[in-house]
Amino acid sequence: MTGIVYLVGSGPGGLGLLTFRAREVIDSAEVILYDQLPGDEILATLPETAEKINCGKFGGSHTLKQEEIESLMVDRAQKGKRVVRLKGGDPFVFGRGGEEMEVLREHNIAVEVVPGITSAVAVPGCAGIPVTHRSHASQVTFLTGHEDPTKEESAIDWGWLARSPGTIVILMGVKNLGMITRSLIEHGMTAENPVAIIERGFRPDQRVTIGTLSDIAEKAREAGVKPPAIIVIGGVVSLYRDGSEGAWSRS
Repeated sequence: MTGIVYLVGSGPGGLGLLTFRAREVIDSAEVILYDQLPGDEILATLPETAEKINCGKFGGSHTLKQEEIESLMVDRAQKGKRVVRLKGGDPFVFGRGGEEMEVLREHNIAVEVVPGITSAVAVPGCAGIPVTHRSHASQVTFLTGHEDPTKEESAIDWGWLARSPGTIVILMGVKNLGMITRSLIEHGMTAENPVAIIERGFRPDQRVTIGTLSDIAEKAREAGVKPPAIIVIGGVVSLYRDGSEGAWSRS
């Protein structure tokens, strides 16, 4: 009897932002394929009885290739197992959840998507930076800073992006930060546009680096900024105050 696969988003970090449905399916799982982004607090609560497979991809180092992850999900589900594919944030926001769903459907395996709070909105929020604000931004654009390396050319329209009003939120962009800022300036965005980088959102060692489009890459190098981090570009960054945690409390 074929099992089922749950594509689960664990949210931006910490047990407090894990949904009730995510907790249910994690606790009943027989197999869990997990990334590192859910964080130690959540990973420490995975059921002891489940087979746990580390699928982490971090800083260009992949524990398993995407094809291997998909093959493992198919194999365990075809053996009748309840399988959880556990991701940070939301599985359909740059999480390759859509690709995994396609593969599972091709093998006639039941799939349930369990949405999670996306870090694209939550992490800026926990630093006191709203991605929209009536005085600063009525539009927000999300993009990945790490496109498929097999593409012959970028799918991002830098000219349109540089001219578009509102907030730009970039996930997985630390490695290519210099290229991103140069592309935006070259296509006409003002070099003085404010930028924030929020590292390790919702974790005790969360850190925010503030700059402008012209100097943020250098500031990031000097500060030793590392993934995971969210990059925010636009007027909403001016609302940041040093030490601000927005509505989030770790107490």
